[in-house]
Amino acid sequence: MPLKVALLAGEPSGDALGASLLKALRERYPDLIAKGIAGPNMQKAGCESLFPMEKLSVMGLIEPLKRLPSLFLIRRQFIKKIKAFKPDVFIGIDSPDFNLGVEIALKKAGIKTVHYVSPSIWAWRPKRIHKIKKAVDLVLCILPFELVLYEKEKIPAVYVGHSLADEISVWCYQEKARQHFGLPVDAKVLAVLPGSRETEIKYIAPTFLEVAKRCQQSMPNLFFLVPMVNHARRKQFIQLLRKSGIKLKNLYLLDGESRDAMIASDAVLMASGTASLEAMLLKRPMVVAYKMSTLTHWLAKKLVKTNFIALPNILNKKQVVPEFIQDNATPETLTTEVLKQLQTNHDDLVANFQEWHAILRQKAGKKAAQAILDLIA
Repeated sequence: MPLKVALLAGEPSGDALGASLLKALRERYPDLIAKGIAGPNMQKAGCESLFPMEKLSVMGLIEPLKRLPSLFLIRRQFIKKIKAFKPDVFIGIDSPDFNLGVEIALKKAGIKTVHYVSPSIWAWRPKRIHKIKKAVDLVLCILPFELVLYEKEKIPAVYVGHSLADEISVWCYQEKARQHFGLPVDAKVLAVLPGSRETEIKYIAPTFLEVAKRCQQSMPNLFFLVPMVNHARRKQFIQLLRKSGIKLKNLYLLDGESRDAMIASDAVLMASGTASLEAMLLKRPMVVAYKMSTLTHWLAKKLVKTNFIALPNILNKKQVVPEFIQDNATPETLTTEVLKQLQTNHDDLVANFQEWHAILRQKAGKKAAQAILDLIA
């Protein structure tokens, strides 16, 4: 009998983790059958997607409420399909607000459940750990400090590191990336990553466009690389660009290729998220910002307990890269910081990033696969 695995990823970062995991599982079980909700990377790795991943990709505290009826319908239908599939294990990848409910239902049905990527209980809603305990047989942690939280509550957990740290070379060659985009080798280049979700583009992209305009005024020959995660986000961004009336003479709007864009850059202006970890692993200086609806921000201030939003700062437990939230993320402030990052020596920062690369480089896909196989043995 082939190994049957069900997986659910709700956004591109989870899709990348899922693809790495599937590759490692398939090395051990070449005839593995995988079904779930998958993005393009997991589908390439052989996972049949039962629903479009984009349907789940919503961020914030208020925004998901608007889509609750459709999300609940997808969840009910998904649970029914997975119960009929009868997998050996279900792996929910990140997206805890959606996945934990799925995991509880499947665990009750006698299916082993794994949650890959610890929910940020160290940052907000710490009482979720009780729901996690009810939902899963195993948690796969991607950050080293998370393990102790689960050990304290006697929840089985394994630190596996991050697959990005395995994929990304210790040194990435800027000149090669610039040649790929047809950029002058000696140019000044800013990568601009306004997020992968519809709500992120809506709230963050207008500010980032204004920052790009101001940076261009200070550095007329500055190049801008702006990767878009999919066609829908590209279309949304172009509409915002036209509406703004901003003209950027050296703008390269890319389909995907966010990693190459960051490698080619001298600095990155980005929305907070997994991209800040990727920029750290690529040893790139960055300015991190996040904006959301007024109501979401009001709730977040009451619920979020962490001092930082950027992963390099969270890992270091101090600010090593500049970060700005909501009203502090003004075009003026961000422009000042971006220009500083483009013109500063970053040897100390790069050394710090190299240390974290070594810590996070654990062969995550293989380690996660082994932990899952041990669970179902």
